[in-house]
Amino acid sequence: MRRDLAKSDGERKTFRAIFSRVGKKVGYTGYSEDTILLTRITEVETGRVVADHVWFTYSKGFEAVALKPGVAIEFDARVRQYTKGYVNRQLQVNRTRHDYKLSHPTKIKLV
Repeated sequence: MRRDLAKSDGERKTFRAIFSRVGKKVGYTGYSEDTILLTRITEVETGRVVADHVWFTYSKGFEAVALKPGVAIEFDARVRQYTKGYVNRQLQVNRTRHDYKLSHPTKIKLV
């Protein structure tokens, strides 16, 4: 489903999504960080669904908005390519592939 994002690699666009829940991840320093899950991400300009879900760090921009499960939000974000998968150099295993994500969310507001 994120193939639509590939067409906009490097561009900043406006998106609309549904806030689902808060989660946690362990950062590279070993400390846990709060994250948020957004579902049904649509591009505002075209109205097309570009991703079924996306995770963001629970930044100050998201904290400033009163997020409750099921609420719709609108934000600007940059489309970026990233590498995901499994690598084990010792066993010569490389199962990586490229995917697309949204990064640097700004102008976050409730809809």
